[in-house]
Formats: sequence, C-alpha cells, structure tokens
Amino acid sequence: MATALTNGSNYASASSVTVSGSDVYVSGREYNGAKAVAKLWKNGVATALTDGSNYAYASYVTVSGSDVYVAGFERNGTKNVAKLWKNGVVTALTNGSNDAYAGSVTVSGTDVYVAGYENNVAKLWKNGVATALTNGSNDAYANCVTVSGSDVYIAGYENNGTKYVAKLWKNGVATALTDGSNNASAFSVTISGTDVYVVGYENNGKYVAKLWKNGVATALTNGSNYAYPYSIFVR
Repeated sequence: MATALTNGSNYASASSVTVSGSDVYVSGREYNGAKAVAKLWKNGVATALTDGSNYAYASYVTVSGSDVYVAGFERNGTKNVAKLWKNGVVTALTNGSNDAYAGSVTVSGTDVYVAGYENNVAKLWKNGVATALTNGSNDAYANCVTVSGSDVYIAGYENNGTKYVAKLWKNGVATALTDGSNNASAFSVTISGTDVYVVGYENNGKYVAKLWKNGVATALTNGSNYAYPYSIFVR
C-alpha cells in the first residue's frame, strides 16, 4: 500500500529507501515553489537537508548503527557540488569549480564510500578523499558503490566515444558489461557470497532491463517497452 510523503502541492520525487530496525528512511527532493530542496523522510516525517535557496537533491540514503548518511548535491549558483550529509550535517566532497554529483553512499566499518562523478569523471570518495575511476577522455559516471570484505564494487557507465558502455569497477579495475554497440548503463550492484549481481539497461531501440550475474547478462524485459531497474537486493 502506498504512503504519500508529500501533499501534492509541490513537485517531489523519492530516490532511495532503506530500513533500519523499525525505521524507514527515504531520500529525495521536494520543490518549495521555485527550487528543489533535498529531503530525508524518516517514518514519513520530512527533514529538509538544504534551506531551499539553491537547487538540491538527496540521491541515496543508508544507515550504519545510529548514523544516517545521505549522498546528493547542492547547486552553488553555477555548478553542482557533490555533498554528503551525516545525521544532517553536510560535508562538501567537491569545491564547486566543476559540476559534480554524489549518487550513492555505503559504510563499511569506519570507512564511508561515496560514488558519483566530477567534471564527467567517474569518482569514488573514501572518507572524503577522491579517486578517479576514469581518465576524463570520455564521459563516465559511478552510480552505485558496495563493499564486500576488502573489495569495493562500483556500477556505472563510460562513453566509448559514441555509446555508453555499462561498467563494473572492482577495486578500481573496470570490466565492461556491454560491448558498446548500444547505449547502456549499470545502476546498482550487490554481492551474495561469491556472486556479483548488477542491474541496469541496454538500449536496443527501447531500454531493456538487464541483470548481470558474474558478468553474464539476462534480459528482464523483451524490449517492447522502455524499462530499467534501479536497484537489486539478493536474499
């Protein structure tokens, strides 16, 4: 059964959900009439992460212990600044000289990992320190980060000059999930035992939802309609 998080008076969207104990957290945005305000809903109660003076978006939420982490961005007037909120307190991951975006956050032990991009370079921030996953010669984006043991997995895409190639990075080393003949992107990655699961899409004229298990693709839709999955969970 659906629960409305907003009253419909302003445009709003939810981007991510996680559950911790009996609490349900949702990240997203709600317009204040002119600008989008980054928001976090806990059990349906909204908290504004930004003051509404700049366009902002909360793209992902995760919980570790008693700490709530939200990744997203806030515009500084001319550029989008990648940002991380911990319990509502914001840290800028970029300085605003280039467009940037934080798309995902995960926590492993005392380490906080954020995936996104800056100036069209796919990036990973570990405890606020950035590592470039691509060299900037082509557009690239890191959509999702997950950690399994000592391994860090990132799903995203990189342009090959003409098409977007769905990619998976493991400890910074990229594997192409598609051959580059069609536009494609990987949105989410999760690990179960020794198996690596990635979801995304490949465009064959229409977006086809796809699942890659250990690099082997399965089409989830037949291509008659547009489809793309944003997230995967293995139990």
